[in-house]
Amino acid sequence: MDKEKFQVEHPINSSKGVLFNMFSTPSGLAEWFCDDVNIKKDVHIFLWDGSEESARLVTKKRDEYVKFRWLEDEEEGLSTFFEFRIKIDDLTGDTAIVITDYAEEDEIDDAKELWSAQIDRLKQVLGA
Repeated sequence: MDKEKFQVEHPINSSKGVLFNMFSTPSGLAEWFCDDVNIKKDVHIFLWDGSEESARLVTKKRDEYVKFRWLEDEEEGLSTFFEFRIKIDDLTGDTAIVITDYAEEDEIDDAKELWSAQIDRLKQVLGA
């Protein structure tokens, strides 16, 4: 089944450097996204309550974004990814996180809710 691309955007009161650290380092990711992260070369193994999912780090740009691809999707030949992007409003200077992900059409609402819950957790961790 085809997956559809969707985005979730949340304002956040934090600096680019701090956010990039939360998206790009095992210790940062383990504070809000998952329980733990192990890295083998360019593959991040995310652990949650005893289950694990592996994703390849596709690309990252300091203080701007980090993009991953689930190995399961990669093996199926899908060009899907999930990305954490830091967006700064040119006029106000406000910071937002834009998450891009893919889900099957009937799962997009659930996926958006899950990401919103994750971002709430990130905001708690940062005190933002």
